[in-house]
Amino acid sequence: MAVIHKPYKALSFFADFEPPLSDFRADALAGLSLPQKALSPKYFYDEHGSALFDKICATPEYYPTRTETALLELVAPDIAAAIGPDAAILEYGSGSSVKIITLLNALERPAEYVALDISREHLIANVTPLTERFPNVPIGAVCADFTQKLALPDAAPHARRVGFFPGSTIGNFEPDDAIAFLRNARATLGENGLFVLGADLKKDETVLNAAYNDAGGVTAAFNLNLLTRMKRELDAVLNRDDFEHYAFYNAEKERIEMHLRALKTTKIEIDDHVFAFTAGETLHTENSHKFQKDNIAHLAQESGFHLSEMWTDAGNLFSISLLSAA
Repeated sequence: MAVIHKPYKALSFFADFEPPLSDFRADALAGLSLPQKALSPKYFYDEHGSALFDKICATPEYYPTRTETALLELVAPDIAAAIGPDAAILEYGSGSSVKIITLLNALERPAEYVALDISREHLIANVTPLTERFPNVPIGAVCADFTQKLALPDAAPHARRVGFFPGSTIGNFEPDDAIAFLRNARATLGENGLFVLGADLKKDETVLNAAYNDAGGVTAAFNLNLLTRMKRELDAVLNRDDFEHYAFYNAEKERIEMHLRALKTTKIEIDDHVFAFTAGETLHTENSHKFQKDNIAHLAQESGFHLSEMWTDAGNLFSISLLSAA
């Protein structure tokens, strides 16, 4: 049950669904106990990890962020024309709320903008400045696990609801989880709903592998920071130098995989639990699935949408799709 504050600071409303806090220790113990040791990529993002990710986005090899940004600026008028006037925009996993500026600037009389994210403080800090940039747009925030079905405050009850999910975060989901997320979004957006989806495209493997193995080692530092967090926050006993960053394109599963690979026989100890690694054994830290048009059409169909339009950049590196409620 959401605790609704209206208004909250400069926001038209703030709804807090009080999502449970992640339990890093419990998740680490569970993940290290799996046959293929694994840990959720959400643990990349402490303060240092978030700063490193910003640096990744600026590396020459990492094309997704700059390509999507340029594509969105190019096609925003077309997206706005398809959406129409007086729409309510719901951004899933709003993060730093940067790309939404381009979309809101293009829309005709947006009725509302609602940012949804799981991190309460980060959400409020990033969405509040938008109230000054868009003084005529009611702006709300919802702290929640945005992958779940949500009964949101209906500040614009007659407006068409439009989901916005840039950044190819959809690629971090397993396929069944991506469908479940989109089904929940479909229920939230309603019968007249639309969904604007950013997705990274399949391409030459050398381009993909380079993007996740930059020459400056920023992605490696980002991945290895997980071990630093485990030492600092969980009092884990480990030798970070026993591991290396390992990222590659898995053609069978159509995804980039990131791992931490043991360079020698080693171990990670947390409390009284000891997790042994043989040389070459990995801790799986992230997937990033890559798409073609038929993959996105399939996701849409399975989740109650249909693919109405897809835009790509000139190099066919990245896509922005418009999904319509079926």
